[in-house]
Amino acid sequence: MSDLDIKGLFQQHARALQSFLLRKSRDPQLAADLVQESFLRLTEQARRDQIDNSPAYLYRTARNLLIDHRRQQERRRTDLVSEDVLNAVEDEVDSLEDTTERQQRMELLQRAVAELPPRTREIFQLNRIDGLTHAEVARRLAISDSSVQKHLSRALAHVMARLVERP
Repeated sequence: MSDLDIKGLFQQHARALQSFLLRKSRDPQLAADLVQESFLRLTEQARRDQIDNSPAYLYRTARNLLIDHRRQQERRRTDLVSEDVLNAVEDEVDSLEDTTERQQRMELLQRAVAELPPRTREIFQLNRIDGLTHAEVARRLAISDSSVQKHLSRALAHVMARLVERP
């Protein structure tokens, strides 16, 4: 197919093809782009093979290009979920810095608790981690309530000091 034939086809069919695509897409810019792409593909195909019905080839190519465009748009779509939902998910997800900070503080806390004398560590564990009251800890360990309070006071002072000094 010669350049003259392509030019004649363009002059004869471009406006109608663009109207067809505009009705289907409702996007003038997309319709214009797809018309250009359709003629480009017609030209490339005509160099390799003979095309018996060029207008039919153009319309079929334009229709297929529009279908491909819509499929790509659907794959790229991010508005399937509302922005509020996306923001809520983003808010729930901790940043890497927050996660690292929390993990470091937890390791520091674990080291500080591990430094406590065994009895004080046990009392701290029962009260602060297992959630037992002072009286329940005292009964379980067969010690006085004031002894539990003294151990806890020492444990908390030690842990707080270690957390404040951070390496």
